[in-house]
Amino acid sequence: MKTLKKLFLLLIVVGLVAAGIFYFRDTEAPQLTLTPESGSISHNTKTVLNINDSGMGIKNAEVVVIQGSNRIPLLKRDFPLQTDTTTLDLDLVGLKLQQGILQIEVTTTDQSIYHLGKGNTSQQIFTLTYDSRPPIISVLSKAHNLTKGGSGLVVFNVNEDVDKAGIQFGDYFFPAYQQESGEYNCLFAYPYNVKEKDFIPRIVARDLAGNERPTGIYYRAKNKKFRHRKINVSDGFLTMKAPELESQVPNPGTPLEIFLYVNQTIRQENRDKIAELGQKTAETLLWDGAFLRQPKAATQAVFADYRTYYYKGKEVDRQVHLGHDLASVAQDELVAGNSGEVVWAEYMGIYGFCVVIDHGLGLQSLYAHMSQLDVQKGDMVTRGQVLGNSGTTGLAGGDHLHLGVFVSGVPVQPIEWWDSHWLQDNITSKLQ
Repeated sequence: MKTLKKLFLLLIVVGLVAAGIFYFRDTEAPQLTLTPESGSISHNTKTVLNINDSGMGIKNAEVVVIQGSNRIPLLKRDFPLQTDTTTLDLDLVGLKLQQGILQIEVTTTDQSIYHLGKGNTSQQIFTLTYDSRPPIISVLSKAHNLTKGGSGLVVFNVNEDVDKAGIQFGDYFFPAYQQESGEYNCLFAYPYNVKEKDFIPRIVARDLAGNERPTGIYYRAKNKKFRHRKINVSDGFLTMKAPELESQVPNPGTPLEIFLYVNQTIRQENRDKIAELGQKTAETLLWDGAFLRQPKAATQAVFADYRTYYYKGKEVDRQVHLGHDLASVAQDELVAGNSGEVVWAEYMGIYGFCVVIDHGLGLQSLYAHMSQLDVQKGDMVTRGQVLGNSGTTGLAGGDHLHLGVFVSGVPVQPIEWWDSHWLQDNITSKLQ
């Protein structure tokens, strides 16, 4: 009999301990985060609430928007058992909110039996500013004259802080960079392959609340026709280049197949890389004056030559040559067109060994087919400084310099940047 009583008491104690453990198993309230948690928002802002409860899981959540004495229910949600985390998009559209201070009150309870079955409740108020007014753009530069394949500059002011500003048309966006004066400088291009009817540049600015405004500029766009050239691909050229190029081809075949893969697929990969480099630029001007043309070098090919490639009389490919080819003597010393920072100094596909210099505001120059590099990534160079020697690396049939100039990764005419008069009229005068 005494043994039964002891067993019964033991069971009671074990039960009480188990109940206590279960009761106190989860005493922590759910964790809340709101993105953004401060600053300005509007109905365009992606406002995201994240709730996390690592204990018994989330039971319910309620969100109320408060402005002054107005409490506007925004969301009320119950959750199934074992919901550890949830992400909720808060949509402010249609709430008829006023400009100014806004509070988002979040209340959430978990599935715990703590607090006599009521669970753990977390309440947090996030204070933000409601702003539905788009930024105001003031265009400061006046004349914007561009030739197809060329460059231009627009200078403007915005009346508030923005997270996006620049020139946009079609799928193209050229970022603007704010200067110490508060003004924005934006270099942009009239791409060689954009039709005249599709080139309608607009300044676009988006504020921190997500409000966006486009503004037109006065501009004059001059169309330009580019040359068409036939390129005969010889067996001698293919045999010479195949050993260098085949390492870039996943499944090397004949010398012609290697050439075509590099001329098409690797060419596009290289252009994507240059576009990527174009987004990593100094936000201030690094160059000074007109760009230096390679001394005593003759022109072999010009920008935007449309090339049709023939092998044994049959058309095998079509590409566009997006640079200016210059040649003088083999192993010629190549010099920097202007001052800037070296952002690339190694092998790159069709360009072989090459150097890319960032001149600031998205402007970059490329020196390709080099046989020797005398600079490395991170070096600051000056106008006329030797970068290395010319060569035949990459898709080069003979020793020469392929010079490319890019604005935010978009190829443009190099000859404009050699012309001090063009530079003064279209760029420098606006920066001053």
